[in-house]
Amino acid sequence: MERRRLLKLAIASLGMGALGGAAADEPVRRLLDLVMNSEPRSIEDWHLACADHLHSLRTRPPAQVATDLLVDLLAVRQQMETSTPDDVTELHRVTAALASVHANALTRLGEHGAALRWWRTARQAADASGDLRLRLLVRGEEAGHGLYGQRDPQTVLGLVESAERIAGGPTVDLLTTRAKALTVLGRHDEARTALDDLLRLASAGVNADSFGFWKPNQIHFAESWVHAGAGNESEADRAREDVLRLTSSYQYNANVCLHEALCTVARGGVEHGMRQAATVIDRLAPAYRSHHIIETGRMVLHAVPRDQQDRPAVGEFRELLALAPARRSG
Repeated sequence: MERRRLLKLAIASLGMGALGGAAADEPVRRLLDLVMNSEPRSIEDWHLACADHLHSLRTRPPAQVATDLLVDLLAVRQQMETSTPDDVTELHRVTAALASVHANALTRLGEHGAALRWWRTARQAADASGDLRLRLLVRGEEAGHGLYGQRDPQTVLGLVESAERIAGGPTVDLLTTRAKALTVLGRHDEARTALDDLLRLASAGVNADSFGFWKPNQIHFAESWVHAGAGNESEADRAREDVLRLTSSYQYNANVCLHEALCTVARGGVEHGMRQAATVIDRLAPAYRSHHIIETGRMVLHAVPRDQQDRPAVGEFRELLALAPARRSG
């Protein structure tokens, strides 16, 4: 029954592939390969697949990442049907990781309804694995990406508090999101307090997760976000330089440069800040203009005082943001 269902999905995907052109051929080929050669993969192979998809998320257009991931999400679901209990537990962990990457990619595409459903799948899989660190990782990822137009910032704070109850207290990952959410809400003193708490906790050391989601640049990225929002120029500059030194992610690179524009606007340099922000967006190929980047641009726009919203540079940047960001074709 499962094989027949997969075959029907493959046939349907063939039709979508014809509409999508050559770019859709490879995912369809992989889906057919899955149907015809459904040998189970080793757990080591699944961990390698997770690492590959996470690397793709950081370096490739989100539309490509989302399309490629569906094949492996379907494959891991199929393999769980015939696996031993021990392997099923590990495959729940793999599912949680893959679903989180997929939800992240969908968020980058602005497909928020679908992303929210995949965040729920990731949470359920992490809970089924019984792995506390993974449960917290998934919840931290969900809350953090919610700040990019997906959820109200107050709702994000609620997600952080819920995860902290599971953790038994604050964690480095959750504090990065708390500090950023408070900045979005304009509660800059509280954001600075959360950032100080984050740095104190991180100074004791951070244990990276086994899948590679956690990177040290996330701490510096939170510093950049908080200090830029409050107009703390020297501290924002230092944090931005730390991020650019440590990351190869095009999205982090673009967003910390938008933080520079945000800081400029927060300090009263509206015209200059608009030009800075427009330059960041302009130099990105359309496929890389993720929703995360566009939403960060909107943060810059929202920082402009109401009595200056009709300035020409502000209007031009607003029009630039209104252009279609990265999305799936076909």
